[in-house]
Amino acid sequence: MEVTLNWFLSLSAVLFAIGVLGVLFRRNAIVVFMSVELMLNSVNLTLVALSQSMGDPDGQILVFFVIAVAAAEAAVGLAIVIAIFRSKVTVDITEVNLFRH
Repeated sequence: MEVTLNWFLSLSAVLFAIGVLGVLFRRNAIVVFMSVELMLNSVNLTLVALSQSMGDPDGQILVFFVIAVAAAEAAVGLAIVIAIFRSKVTVDITEVNLFRH
């Protein structure tokens, strides 16, 4: 039994949907960042699957740039979460209002 492109695209869609649900319904900032990372990885899976099926390595090259952006986003995002936690003692995004002094 061969795994076709449809299986990879279906898995990617499911992972992206789980990530969207995590961003929309969770209040913990760390879980929101994990959900964003899950969405980026589902896009990477789609890029690699389509690149492989078309025989063009451009999608796989683009994945390296997406991974670099995801690593930078994780580093900066977690630094912001740590800074907010130190000042507010919570990571609940509904309780954090940075515009109120």
